[in-house]
Amino acid sequence: MEKNQRAWSHLLVTVFLTGFATLIVAPAITDVTMLALCPGTDECSLAIYLSGFQQAVIGIGTAMMLPIIGNLSDQYGRKALLTLPMTLSIIPSAILACNRTTNYFYAYLAFKILTAMICQGSINCLALAYLADTVSYHQRASAFGVLAGVTSGSYLCGTLAARFLSTGSAFQVATFVSLFALVYMRIFLEESIPAEQAEGITQPILSEGEEDVSWKDENAPAKMSAFKRIPSPWDVICLLRNSPSLAQAAVVAFFNYLGEGGMESSSMYYLKARFHFNKNQFAELMLISGIVATISQLFLMPLLVSRIGDGRLLSIGLFVSCVYAFLYSIAWSAWVPYVATALTTVMVFAPPSLQSIASKQAGPRDQGKAQGCISGVSSLANIIGPLIFSPLTALFLSEETPFHFPGFSIICIAITLMIAFVQSLMIGRAPSNTDGENNSDGTEA
Repeated sequence: MEKNQRAWSHLLVTVFLTGFATLIVAPAITDVTMLALCPGTDECSLAIYLSGFQQAVIGIGTAMMLPIIGNLSDQYGRKALLTLPMTLSIIPSAILACNRTTNYFYAYLAFKILTAMICQGSINCLALAYLADTVSYHQRASAFGVLAGVTSGSYLCGTLAARFLSTGSAFQVATFVSLFALVYMRIFLEESIPAEQAEGITQPILSEGEEDVSWKDENAPAKMSAFKRIPSPWDVICLLRNSPSLAQAAVVAFFNYLGEGGMESSSMYYLKARFHFNKNQFAELMLISGIVATISQLFLMPLLVSRIGDGRLLSIGLFVSCVYAFLYSIAWSAWVPYVATALTTVMVFAPPSLQSIASKQAGPRDQGKAQGCISGVSSLANIIGPLIFSPLTALFLSEETPFHFPGFSIICIAITLMIAFVQSLMIGRAPSNTDGENNSDGTEA
């Protein structure tokens, strides 16, 4: 147990550092983009189109790559696969840390698109699989909640640090912290999968490839075996068909993140048009949400999940998310969004609970595959959400609206979240594929 606690602490430090490095540069990206593409102006269509293209390509890439990364981590271990995204994530911030002229920005954009298809979401996916390897069946929801709380805390600290750093310093700090996180992970984090539980875990990823550098025909089966370890879309479909509860969890994830993606892309424009919010008020909402989410996930969720279970906690979180979106849609005063933000206390229960349910439907050799599947579905929903709800928001905020209801797109988001809530009630107490399989690691509840 003490060994596992040390492993968890090293993992949480790694996740915190990577999240901090990501968020410390987020507020500066818009200004850097505008300065590089349209210097001296406040509007830039090229920046908007490039940002939309970047988001779409990255979303499609992550939807395809996350199941593959999760599956490979089942074969070669979480630590080995964590090294890849953590290394690649250093490159974009390092480019802008050197210079932020137009040529450097285009280099950053190219590398950001290529690296984010592997990096975005994969660290969290692998961290969830790592915890599932080392945490007992009954403690996973609490552990996933703590991980989500640490992630929220890193975002909060990164946002606050960005407020006091110059643009150049922010990218330099992000590069240093990313590099430090990689070194820290490689030195202190221990591999989570014992060698006897997964094939190839004791060998480097490239070891079979080195053996394959031969033109002898007898090596062809080895090549084919290694190639088959990379999942196809049909493998993911088979995984979902063999586990009805995992398939239901994927449906819940799709509609939940469809609503969340739409909310993220629409809510700020809605509040600006409805109540003339500015960046200071948006920052206040983000800080309130971040503080409440961190405290709730770190301290409140572990207490509740042990009493009512992750299934009920998932449904409660999704129902409150519906209420949150509904309040936004009918907001009659500027103080209503501030009150609605307090509901984040309960809303943040949904993602860790969903990940816990998915984890319990997979055996020890399939944790990466299960988390990669859910993460891939979530990434796909995050692409579709803005494509649906952003134009709808623009339509009902314009003068050509079919009828006067500025929050119509937000109430459509509430309906989407309600579908996720109803589906969560159907998951039920399905039998787990991991009952008793964690008893061998000494982490019983």
